[in-house]
Amino acid sequence: MKINNVVVIGSGTMGSGIAAHLCNANVPVTLLDLTTEISQKAKERIGKSRPPLLIDKSKLDNIHVGNIEENFDVVSNADWIVEAVVERIDIKHNIYEKIFKHRKKESVVSSNTSSIPISVLSEKLSDQDKKDFCITHFFNPVRYMDLLEIVKSNESDLDKVKLLKDFCEIDLGKGAIICNDTPGFLGNRIGVYAMQIAMTEAFNMKLSVEEADAVFGRPMGIPKTGVFGLYDLIGIDLMADVLKSFIKELPESDPFQPVAREMPLVKKLIETGYTGRKGKGGFYRMNKEGGKKILEAINLETGEYSPSKKIDIKSEKVDLKKLINRGDKYGDYAWSVISKIIKYSSSLVPGITDKFNDIDEAMRLGFNWSRGPFEMLKEIGVNNFFQKIDNFEGNKFLENLSKSKDENFYGERQQYTEIETLGKIKPRALKLDKNNSAEIYRFPEFNIVEFTTKANALDYDSMDSLKNATDKPLIIINESMQFSAGVNLTYTMNFADKGDFKSIEKFVGYFQETCKHLKYSKFPVVSAPSGLTLGGGFEVLVQSNFVASHTNIVVGLVETLVGLVPAGGGCKEMLWRWSQTEEAKNDPDFAPLKVFDIIGYAKTATSPVEAEPLKYLIPENKKIMSRNSLLNEARKILDQNKEFSPPKECTFNLSGKSLKDKMVGMLEKLYNDKIILDHGMMVGTELANVLSGGDTTIDKTLTEDQLFKLELDAFMKLIETSKTQDRIKHTLSTGKPLVN
Repeated sequence: MKINNVVVIGSGTMGSGIAAHLCNANVPVTLLDLTTEISQKAKERIGKSRPPLLIDKSKLDNIHVGNIEENFDVVSNADWIVEAVVERIDIKHNIYEKIFKHRKKESVVSSNTSSIPISVLSEKLSDQDKKDFCITHFFNPVRYMDLLEIVKSNESDLDKVKLLKDFCEIDLGKGAIICNDTPGFLGNRIGVYAMQIAMTEAFNMKLSVEEADAVFGRPMGIPKTGVFGLYDLIGIDLMADVLKSFIKELPESDPFQPVAREMPLVKKLIETGYTGRKGKGGFYRMNKEGGKKILEAINLETGEYSPSKKIDIKSEKVDLKKLINRGDKYGDYAWSVISKIIKYSSSLVPGITDKFNDIDEAMRLGFNWSRGPFEMLKEIGVNNFFQKIDNFEGNKFLENLSKSKDENFYGERQQYTEIETLGKIKPRALKLDKNNSAEIYRFPEFNIVEFTTKANALDYDSMDSLKNATDKPLIIINESMQFSAGVNLTYTMNFADKGDFKSIEKFVGYFQETCKHLKYSKFPVVSAPSGLTLGGGFEVLVQSNFVASHTNIVVGLVETLVGLVPAGGGCKEMLWRWSQTEEAKNDPDFAPLKVFDIIGYAKTATSPVEAEPLKYLIPENKKIMSRNSLLNEARKILDQNKEFSPPKECTFNLSGKSLKDKMVGMLEKLYNDKIILDHGMMVGTELANVLSGGDTTIDKTLTEDQLFKLELDAFMKLIETSKTQDRIKHTLSTGKPLVN
């Protein structure tokens, strides 16, 4: 059986998200609710959603709508029926009665519940119907969250479960992990426990909110929100409801029980409307004082707020062994939290899953951890762990490991997928060359470069790796969520603060050299981006010979937001792409004016479909739903291009002053309308100078190197201004652009 047609029942947040993602995969889908009006409104919300749930908004009409009374017969044609109604068992049972009455025999039926056990959901089903029933727990937002938990029962037909898993993995691009019917399933069981233990230990060890978040964040390979920031983001009241569910469903002996109990401070916050970001605040709040917004943090002992303090624990990279052995309160807190997460996770194997690797994958895919609990144990080292750990009696996994002391206990990563992913292939490399910013994995037929810096920002080391890896066909790909957020601006500002602009010029010049080296390499270069691909990251992509892009890409040249212009060949390459259009053949100014608009407004695209009209991506670039498949697709490209020859160098004919005057005229209108201010005018003028070709005329031919020179000159002129430096500093500290 193949899944060609799907019905989703329930058009709330999750139901509409699932329907939208099926539409992304070009799978015909019908969305049903109590009335057609309700499902139609849900469809309209899908079309307007931000961030967008649809990769291509023009496909919105591929989602059909109806109601469960008049249109329920569509179920009889569906290969998969997804129930996503309200979390009330009586309502779900009524829906199942109708579904199993009308469905075709070979179809699969699933519930999107996040908390109700499959044993309860299926208790009124016949033995035959139970075979075709499971839970498909998508995470919100469905398009962007990689994890999908497929919960099976003892009665589930494993062939049907496998069919559904393969469809969700390959067609929908999900990391589909099969788990057993236990409370909270897999991801939430571990993830919520980790949050609670991190919070409990912060109270016990008398750490401040900011201190706990500084440790339980990037230094542990966990998102930067930290535990208290994440609590506020989710909603303190919602978390309280989740914990009540765990208390109810877990046995009294479960170690989760004592950390799930409501704390007096948490109870007080909920009662007074401090439920997190959606309420008056939570563990953090924004206070307006003297017309200024001041971020405040709560004192865990007194419950009083005071201005939040930035805590720097001097830990730039994830190094758990170093972190837990600091010999200070931060190291003690890290060890206490990490060791308890490892103890609890390992106590559940077998149980929630038969493969401990699946727990790691669930935390990576569903909670954006860089390492799961067992990977943490692997990094700390088995012997080191057992030298520090206290009691683990009754934990069969740790008892067995303590006897073997096997440092190589982990085995293969990503067992849940049969696809050859980056995580699977890295350990098989013939050789690993690494520096502080990137790693080169060398294989017989090709090399892989993976960036390893924060947000995969580019610096000298990452550029060196790119250049050193072109002795064979090269794939540039990352396991992390980002491809690259651009050139390292912090590094640049360190020189600017010292007035050392020659070093900045040398750095940018080296980046240009690196990009040119990639473009004209003897062997083909494939970029396989996912997530943020901005600024310098895009310039690496656009000067690669081939691209295999994940559908959840955010791509663009955003340098003007920080008071700069693209200087790694971004202006040059966009000019070239737009100059190949039919319009440009009739109007020499068409391409530069188009690029001036795109770069000047720092336009971004949130999918390959959005990227193509801007020419950030081109039709020949591959678009892939499954992030797991990126490496495979990149390797296919290399296999198809064994007779590769580097491209010929581009040349440009630009109008010079007359074109620049047109662009400046456009800027002046924006300035007069106060859409841009003084420095915006200056940035735009420098961009205009680059895109018009500088001191040239239409009959002169400019080389790529001359365009590189124009980019570099404009970049240097801007970086030397205090207003550009102000923009960069503001963006680095707040994550938001400064208009000046």
